[in-house]
Amino acid sequence: MTKRLLLILPLLLCCIFASAQEKETIYRSYISNDMATWKKTIDAMHAETNKSNEREFELLNYEYGYIGWSIGSKRKSEARLYLDRSTERLSRLRKKNYSVSFLDAYESAFLGFQIGLANLKAPRLGPRSLDFANKSVEDDDKNALGLIQLGNIYLFMPPLFGGSKEKAIEYYLRAEQIMAPNGKGDWNYLALLVQLGGVLEETGNIDKAGSFYLKALSLEPGFSWVKDELYPAFTKKHNR
Repeated sequence: MTKRLLLILPLLLCCIFASAQEKETIYRSYISNDMATWKKTIDAMHAETNKSNEREFELLNYEYGYIGWSIGSKRKSEARLYLDRSTERLSRLRKKNYSVSFLDAYESAFLGFQIGLANLKAPRLGPRSLDFANKSVEDDDKNALGLIQLGNIYLFMPPLFGGSKEKAIEYYLRAEQIMAPNGKGDWNYLALLVQLGGVLEETGNIDKAGSFYLKALSLEPGFSWVKDELYPAFTKKHNR
């Protein structure tokens, strides 16, 4: 038994180190807007054989971020490629009942991405996206990713159908409270702080919006998007 453990332990340590290394690489890519390195990292992870459930789940998060960036950058063909790949990954994890409440949150996000790629799908896919987001939070009320999806849905949903920036903010704030204790070094948390800053500014909560931009910079002074673009534009617009 001891000899077997001695053989297995280096492999476990190697996996842990690799996971930490990629988390750091993705984080650094996010704060420096180096999406070429982000893409290279997720492609290398995708090419790995015999990935564990944990590894597949980690990659799912990184692909989720890359798809969102691709859609925002009008790279629709690339977004579709990675969305198809991620959807297959999610299906494999579902078959293994791995972290189901989070998979529901990703399912909600991926349906939202489909709408982002083809707005005409909104009437059909929008309700399904909302259902998955609600289910993810009903199953785990500390599921910050599910709360973020609910925030996104109410932010982008037309007011005629129940959309509300104020309601979106409520969900984002709940997610922020959950993520804050472990937010340092997490690209998802920085993205949420930026989202909160923008929506609060849109709703006239200028002081609170500024506080979230500053919180992002206090956690990561080198966050180029906030440091060089968002916060300077914010201070100029509001005479801060």
